[in-house]
Amino acid sequence: MTTSSTAVQLDGVRKKFGDTVAVDGIDIDLRRGEFFSLLGPSGCGKTTTLRMISGFETPTDGAIRIEGEDVVHRPPNKRNTNLVFQSLSLFPHMTVAENIGYGLKKDGVNPGERERLVEKYLSIVGLSGYKRRSTQDLSGGQQQRVAIARALVNEPDILLLDEPLSSLDRKLRQRMQVELQEIHDRVESTFFYVTHDQDVAMSMSDRLAVMNDGQIEQVGTPREIYREPASAFVADFIGDTNLLDGVVENTTHPPRLSIDGGTDVVVELGESPVSGDVVAAIRPEEVTLTEPGAGVVDGTIVNQYFHGERTNLVVEPHDESLPDLDVSMQGRAGIPDSDDVSVQLNPEAVSVYAK
Repeated sequence: MTTSSTAVQLDGVRKKFGDTVAVDGIDIDLRRGEFFSLLGPSGCGKTTTLRMISGFETPTDGAIRIEGEDVVHRPPNKRNTNLVFQSLSLFPHMTVAENIGYGLKKDGVNPGERERLVEKYLSIVGLSGYKRRSTQDLSGGQQQRVAIARALVNEPDILLLDEPLSSLDRKLRQRMQVELQEIHDRVESTFFYVTHDQDVAMSMSDRLAVMNDGQIEQVGTPREIYREPASAFVADFIGDTNLLDGVVENTTHPPRLSIDGGTDVVVELGESPVSGDVVAAIRPEEVTLTEPGAGVVDGTIVNQYFHGERTNLVVEPHDESLPDLDVSMQGRAGIPDSDDVSVQLNPEAVSVYAK
């Protein structure tokens, strides 16, 4: 049920193209004023979902409500939403101000009010003084901000962003992430951001949904998604993780996870443990190294990667039936002198998923 704090509600939304199911009965609630990201691999149904919210696609089944009103059969220009595309689509023959004010002019907003709104959103995106510039004379980041200002200037309830930062280089993309968050904080619109880039989604979002093969795997805060992944797919897709096949016996207290290859690790699974064949997931930072024979898996360090404050190691188990294990350590002080090591897993950080 839609509440006063809900900006957008998708209820059982499904979309088919011929025999292909692109979006498979998803439920999402966007809270008013939040920065919400829809994250998933290419082809999982993210952009189709965005296009259904904006009105450029019609769901095969299900309901879409914006501010409590059913908009499934409402055309795009009758929904209080705006889009920022990856391609930006700025008019090269117009000035910055003319680009931003284009929609207002088409809607018949008088010149005085139009100028006031253009100045307001130029200030919000940090481009005061640029209104007479040609968009062709702007940097990539400045063009991004013009596109965002143009989408915000008519003050939509929902701003829909379809991977607008994906074409930028890494440093500019990181700077624009900060600027986009700051812009969001200055306006009252709800932001719905579609991306395949987990770093972008995890760094900017209040909450996010992870999508896979047309379905929502999990909705939560970035911390919840990372620390408590709801499925093996989420654990593997978000950040780095070690995935191990095994079997859980829940007749013991606490339950015991037997990793394929004969290694036993005690795992706290709570009141309703998964049992039987499972996939176990553990983040590299929850794996530690100790002397050979003292841990649960003996192996050899075969690779080291230095990443600023952290060092990532790859350990090849002596048991060839086990996959290589990733280890992430703070700094370099804890790296053993010998390449022969034993791996210890933090049992409280192991998640298990039924196969």
